[in-house]
Amino acid sequence: MTVEERIAQLEQENAQLRAELAEAQQQIAQLAERLHQVEGRLAKDSHNSSKPPSSDGPARQSHSQRKASGKKTGGQTGHAGRTLMQAARPDEVLLHRPGLCAHCQQSLQGVPGQIKECRQVHDLPQLRLLVQEHQVEEVRCPHCQQLTRADFPAGVEAPVQYGPNVRALAVYLHQYQLVPLARTCELLTDVCACQLSEGTLTSWVQRASTMLKETVEHIADWLSASRLTHGDETGVRIAGKLHWLHVNSTSFLTHLAWHRKRGKQALEAIGIWPRLQGRAMHDRWKSYDAYHCAHSLCGAHLLRDCTSVWEQEHQPWAAEMHDLLVSMAVAADQWRQRGATAVPIEERDTWVAQYFELLGSGFAAQPLPKAEQVPKRGGRGKQSAAKNLLDDLLRRAEQVLAFLDDLSIPFTNNQAERDLRMVKVQQKISGTFRSDAGATTFCRIRSYLSTMRKQGHGMLTALAAVFAGQPLPVAWSPV
Repeated sequence: MTVEERIAQLEQENAQLRAELAEAQQQIAQLAERLHQVEGRLAKDSHNSSKPPSSDGPARQSHSQRKASGKKTGGQTGHAGRTLMQAARPDEVLLHRPGLCAHCQQSLQGVPGQIKECRQVHDLPQLRLLVQEHQVEEVRCPHCQQLTRADFPAGVEAPVQYGPNVRALAVYLHQYQLVPLARTCELLTDVCACQLSEGTLTSWVQRASTMLKETVEHIADWLSASRLTHGDETGVRIAGKLHWLHVNSTSFLTHLAWHRKRGKQALEAIGIWPRLQGRAMHDRWKSYDAYHCAHSLCGAHLLRDCTSVWEQEHQPWAAEMHDLLVSMAVAADQWRQRGATAVPIEERDTWVAQYFELLGSGFAAQPLPKAEQVPKRGGRGKQSAAKNLLDDLLRRAEQVLAFLDDLSIPFTNNQAERDLRMVKVQQKISGTFRSDAGATTFCRIRSYLSTMRKQGHGMLTALAAVFAGQPLPVAWSPV
């Protein structure tokens, strides 16, 4: 081999090594990016994402937006406190008087005395079923000798049956307090000697669901006409498969419904969002944007998003935006307590100016997109979580800041999240709904009972009315 041939061979080997090195460096960069994404997903919990606290696990340290007040735990100075008070009209009075004189042992029988001290014991009576027997008489007319028989009252349909109060208690324990079927039957047996089968309880639950179908439709109608409605969704399992449970609610009304889809197809099928006339508060889920009502973004979601960007991408503007939003919420609450309807215009403009100033510094901090991130056929390429958040904060600025101009708008969507919380508890207990019908039943009964509680009705009274054939009417206010 000549010198020239050897040089050519070495140059070819060097070129091959450079190509392999470039390929290896590209793979390392891809793996590093993938590792960063995986670490980011693993670092997400309830304090920096929309994941519920129940998913954090025991190893996660809890995080709270609350700041330490410096006060000692327990009742504070000036707190009125609550204690068990004596009833003005006791149900039963037991008189205790001495039989003999403590000094000379003389009998005190028949000697009048006077009350010196009263003590009361508040306790439950012995719980047992009250059995009412309905007897129908038949009477012969003395004029025409025709026999006339009376009718049983409405609801008395079988030779032996349980009344509406027993049915209400059983369904309340199972559907509202989420006590499983077998344990509900066991509890009723232990407490009031009610020998109830699981099949009977299931039939009562189904009966309540059927009776409440029209009432829940009315709730949906009132929600669509409300001035401010909260919306959210969460995953549930029905027959082992992932579905989505959607909530629309106010401080006065609750409507739950499930669907196989999460997005617009579900919202259209449920039918509340297409009819909304007021303002809707929700998170950044894009399916809500298709509806032409006024929108507000949940501040709690934005705080968690800012926390995630700061912790994962170490961009200072995100931490500053978090603090700014918290300060705005505090200011709005202070003005609300003073009876104002909006933050004064001078203060409001100062907050808004700081908001857009932080957005400007945030956009300036974003790195230029890499060549591989630029889409070849136009359109929007893949962006970082920080850039996505900045785009939304800019595009939806009116939705983010609406609570400054109207203090009746809350800072967060906590109303919807509270109304969804017990659904997650149900899933923790049961793991899944066994059938579509079971999920529908849960949504109807829970919608009715949550609405009745918000409107000041007792749960047992509300359910007893269902089994008496007349569910309580739903009150409504546009506010």
